[in-house]
Amino acid sequence: MSMPRWKKRPAGANWGDFGADDQIGRLNLLTPERVKRAAAEVREGRTFCLSLPLDYPGGQALAPHRFPPKLQPTVRHGRTYFNYAFTNEGAQYSDCGCDDAVLLCTQYSTQWDSLAHIGQAFDADDDGVAEFVYYNGYRAGIDVRQPEARVEGDGGAALGIENMASTCVQGRGVMVDLERRFGRARYLVGYDDLMRIIEADSVEVEEGDILCLHTGFAAAVLQMNRTPDPAVLHDLCCALDGADQRLLQWITDSGVAAIAADNYAVEAIPARGGEGPRPFVPLHAHCLFKLGVHLGELWHLSELNAWLRTHGRSRFLLTAPPLRLSGAVGSPVTPVATV
Repeated sequence: MSMPRWKKRPAGANWGDFGADDQIGRLNLLTPERVKRAAAEVREGRTFCLSLPLDYPGGQALAPHRFPPKLQPTVRHGRTYFNYAFTNEGAQYSDCGCDDAVLLCTQYSTQWDSLAHIGQAFDADDDGVAEFVYYNGYRAGIDVRQPEARVEGDGGAALGIENMASTCVQGRGVMVDLERRFGRARYLVGYDDLMRIIEADSVEVEEGDILCLHTGFAAAVLQMNRTPDPAVLHDLCCALDGADQRLLQWITDSGVAAIAADNYAVEAIPARGGEGPRPFVPLHAHCLFKLGVHLGELWHLSELNAWLRTHGRSRFLLTAPPLRLSGAVGSPVTPVATV
């Protein structure tokens, strides 16, 4: 049996609960029984694509370090392989074909965060000196005192998105409609707000569910037709208040396997102020770093949400594996909901 790579784990973390070498976090809760429970939500056989086109939102207004996909044809025997005639291979061939390549930012559009997306400075080896680590104590390989320096680490590689892909990410999705209550004005949703909506809409969230949060943000992005206005984007729709400790505790207690939202980052960035050293993205730190709860962002939930509301439902079968791209810290995803 492997020994933990940490001597001390953060308060409230579940490091080690799924094994010393665990790399998938609370996706361990998507057991065969819970997948069957999710499949029982299929009554109509209707499906919904929950992904934006991957060239949305357009430009770099949301995140200046991320850019739209760059799609181009490959080259075969010195010729552009797009509407390529196979007579180039021999006069007897009647085929034509296309082949292409893409350069993309894995978290530009509809996507999952891997557990290596956000770590924290924490004294996991209990020697009195903090080091940068990720979920379950995997080391980041960065010296806290000299951030440009590199030290021994395994976090980015060990917690790559391929681990998430290997689970198939299929379970029961549960929709919470935040837009219906708060509209598309900017609003920080805290614990009390979320509980009121869950109670008013008779939503039940159980251990192993994948929580989906509808704010209307992705639908608004689609309406901007790849030319988003930064001033509008950054003051649009609600987001979770990652600085609300009761909200974070509810995520722990609820047992949700993952969280996905149709907004930019699930939580408001940067988080509202507080005292002393603190995470820039506290909900990310709580979910990815402490609990191993993957986060999905910029999902296109509006059509599904409208259908569920019309039919008095909030649950559905969700299938959402990322790309099985070894070592990637995020991935585009085309989630499918079946009702």
